[in-house]
Amino acid sequence: MTANTPDAPAADAPTARATTDAPAADAPTARATTAAPAADVPAARATTAASVTVGPSGEPSAASEPAVTGSSAAAPAHEGKTPVHQSDAATGATVETFPAAEASVRTRRGPVALLAPIGSLAVAIGLWYAVSYLLLAPARRFLVPPPHQVLQVAVLDWTHLQPMLQALARTAQVALAGLAIAAVLGITGAVVMSRARWLERSLYPYAVILQTVPILAIVPLIGLWFGFGFTSRVIVCVLIALFPLIANTLFGLQSVDRAHHDLFTLQKASRWDRLRKLELPAALPAIFTGLRTSSGLSVIGAIVGDMFFKQGAPGIGTLLDVYRSRLQSEDLFAAIILASLFGVAVFALFTFLSRLAVGSWHASGRS
Repeated sequence: MTANTPDAPAADAPTARATTDAPAADAPTARATTAAPAADVPAARATTAASVTVGPSGEPSAASEPAVTGSSAAAPAHEGKTPVHQSDAATGATVETFPAAEASVRTRRGPVALLAPIGSLAVAIGLWYAVSYLLLAPARRFLVPPPHQVLQVAVLDWTHLQPMLQALARTAQVALAGLAIAAVLGITGAVVMSRARWLERSLYPYAVILQTVPILAIVPLIGLWFGFGFTSRVIVCVLIALFPLIANTLFGLQSVDRAHHDLFTLQKASRWDRLRKLELPAALPAIFTGLRTSSGLSVIGAIVGDMFFKQGAPGIGTLLDVYRSRLQSEDLFAAIILASLFGVAVFALFTFLSRLAVGSWHASGRS
C-alpha cells in the first residue's frame, strides 16, 4: 500500500519563485514599481504608476510620490492627442508632453496679439479727442482737429486725397531707390570692413561721421552739387539710411561662432566659401534688422528731400510744407498719417522677408 507523500513547502525548494518580493535590507535605494491594469479603463493610454523609493530602514521615502503618467480622467484636455514621453534620469519619472496642445496655445495667442495694437490705437484716438475738445478752446481747435473732421475733410473727399496719394507715390519711389542703394553700399562696406581689422579701423569712423553730421546742414550743399531734383532726394535717403545697415551687417558678420570658423578651417575652406556659406547666412538676422531700421529712415529722408528740393513733381513732403503754410490742418494730419502708414508698410514688408529668409532657426524668424 503506497502512502501519498505531502508536497514540500515552496520555501524548501531552492528553485521556487516567490510571489512577493521583500525589500532587500542591503539595498538602500531599492525601487518598487506598481502599476494598475489598463484593462479596467479602455480609453486610457496608461494608468497610475507609483515610483516609491525605499530607504535603508525599509520605510518609503517622503520625497517619493505617485506620478500619473496619463489617463482620460486626469488629462481630458489632451484626449485624442499623441503624447511625447520623456524620462527624467534623476527621479525615473515619465513625463508626457503634448506638442499639439502647445501649438494650440500658440494659436490662441494670435487674437491676443491682434487686440494689443487695436487697444493702443483706441487709446491714441481717445487722447486725440481729449486734446481737441478738452485742452484747446473752440477758436484754437483748428490746430488739432478731431479725427472725424480729418476723416471727412481730407480722407473721404477725393479732391483732397488724390494729390496726397500721387505725392506719396513719388516719395515712395525716392525712398525705395535710396534704400536699395543704401543696402548695396552698406552691406558691401560691412563685408569689406570685416575682411581685416585695419580696414574696419580705416573706414568705420567715416561711417560714424556720416551718421552724426546734421543732414539739414548739408542738404543745401547737396542741392548745389547735384541739383534740386530726384537725384538729390535719393542722395539724402542714402545718407540717412546707410549707417544702420553698415553697423548691423558688420555686427552680424563678426558674431559668427568661433567653433563654426574652426570647422571651416579644418575643411580648408577658402575665404569666399567662408563668407558665402557661413558668415553671410549667420548675419542674415542682423542684416534684416538693419533693413527694417533703414526702411523707416529712408522714408524720413525722402520727406526731408521733398521739403528742400521742390523742383519737379511734388512729393508728400512738399505737400506737408504747403499745408503747414496754409494752415490746412485736416490735410496736414492726413498727409502725416499717410506717410506714417507707408513707413509701417515698408517695415512690415522687411519683417515678412526676414521670416522667409531666416526661417525658424533664429528668434527673429519665428512667428
